[in-house]
Amino acid sequence: MTIDYLAIGHVTEDVWRDGHITSGGTAWFSSLAARRLVRHVSVLTAAAPTFDAAHILPDIDAHVVPSPVTTQFENIYTPQGRTQVTRPSPIYLTPGLLSTDLRRAKIMHLAPVCNEVSPSFVREADDQVFIGVTPQGWLRRWDEKGHVSAKPWDSAEAILARANATVISIDDVAGDWRVALRWAAMAKRVFVVTQSVDGCTLFLNGKPVPVPTPTVTEVEPTGAGDIFAASLYIALQRGDDPVEACAFANCLAAQSVTRRGLDSLPTQADIDRCAQAVGQ
Repeated sequence: MTIDYLAIGHVTEDVWRDGHITSGGTAWFSSLAARRLVRHVSVLTAAAPTFDAAHILPDIDAHVVPSPVTTQFENIYTPQGRTQVTRPSPIYLTPGLLSTDLRRAKIMHLAPVCNEVSPSFVREADDQVFIGVTPQGWLRRWDEKGHVSAKPWDSAEAILARANATVISIDDVAGDWRVALRWAAMAKRVFVVTQSVDGCTLFLNGKPVPVPTPTVTEVEPTGAGDIFAASLYIALQRGDDPVEACAFANCLAAQSVTRRGLDSLPTQADIDRCAQAVGQ
């Protein structure tokens, strides 16, 4: 079986203020989004024995490395602002965990949430594998109590030299375009900065190309970035023009924010409408 899309990263448990827990993490949401666009989707993650892959990742081939805990994230809101707390799984994901089929995936999406994905995936991947990167989890560190803060992206140069496409949000760099531009200059292929209602900026050979997004009424933005990344990588891997691929991804992400929860995942009507809008 040929795997169309492989997401690598910890599927998380997101702990809410009232104590209830929902699934989260880029690997989770991007794989669910990818499954609406392609047939064979896999996830490489690590989780506790209570992790119910069939329920959390329906119709997705889940490769779950045993872990004493599942990575958790909690957002704590105070008068001083938001504090993010993580309780990470100790399992580090490396290329040695890949089966032969996983190594041959058409798209390999490196999707860390708390520095759990080894940068060596880019060195060991076959040349024909399309590597998509969302580096957010490489930009985090945490103290002994799990309080999350920003850190430099130490492996940026090596990863950007191999990645076929990299997606960051301008929020990932706290609005600092100097950092985004420095990474864009390192990227050998596609580098994209998403900007919410302002669409995204595509960098090709270091040159910026603004790509607008449709105007919609936002209901909930959660997961829009993951939908954008998954749909962009799939469009690029199938050979779409980068500007058209960004427009397609913008369109699907825009549709997603008009709905809540898993209802935000792309529908076939969304896919058809967005493909038609960009002339695919």
